[in-house]
Amino acid sequence: MTDDAAAPDLRASDADRERVADILRDALAEGRLDMEEFGERLDATYKARTYGELAPITRDLPGPGTTGVPAVSLTKDPEAGGDWAGRIVGDGDGGTSTWAVAVMSGFQRKGRWTAPRRFNCFAFWGGGEIDLREAYFADREIVINAVAIMGGVDVVVPPGVEVVVRGIGIMGGFDHSEEGVPGEPGAPRVIVTGVAFWGGVGVQRKLPRAEKQRLREERRREKLERKEERRRELESSLQDHLNLHPMRKERDPHRRDDR
Repeated sequence: MTDDAAAPDLRASDADRERVADILRDALAEGRLDMEEFGERLDATYKARTYGELAPITRDLPGPGTTGVPAVSLTKDPEAGGDWAGRIVGDGDGGTSTWAVAVMSGFQRKGRWTAPRRFNCFAFWGGGEIDLREAYFADREIVINAVAIMGGVDVVVPPGVEVVVRGIGIMGGFDHSEEGVPGEPGAPRVIVTGVAFWGGVGVQRKLPRAEKQRLREERRREKLERKEERRRELESSLQDHLNLHPMRKERDPHRRDDR
């Protein structure tokens, strides 16, 4: 780059387009865009070839975790690492919620909440869901103490989180299927403990909603690209056929045959 005036004409990379797409997904999740606007802007993002075409797409949207106006960077900054450090908020935050009870009913903790160092929950003839996929963490290690009596509690964790299960099942059980999966560097550790009596405590590992949406969009984009490629191949094949077998000129109806 030689000067700022030339920057909008620089070619954008796939990584640049993905950064803009991430801002659009956050805006959709926060209700700043409806599905129609999201689809239009996403299509424009993947069609953009330069920074100048990318910049207007997010000009009226705040970036992740900010209230200012985001802009597409016109410099090639190094790619940031994982976001675990930003999601472990430390000693100053005791958690959004520290307990939950479901008696012949249910409870949910999901979305962008802060999981405390210890979360206690009780389910009797009911069920609960503790979803950590978009959560922040009060510490690098948190404990979920679940007591399920003729009920159930589901714990949902994102990929990269280490899970340790230490609960006791009495005519019930704790799900150990996600144990033993190594955690990513800097990721939190979730310890699931408690008692299940005629009930169960399940642990599931699922992709965050934004990542699921990104994968769906990626598959959709690949499908469109394959369709476009097939169309170009068909047009090329047809053109080759016409070049090899040109159409005969129609005979002039007024022309007389020489006998």
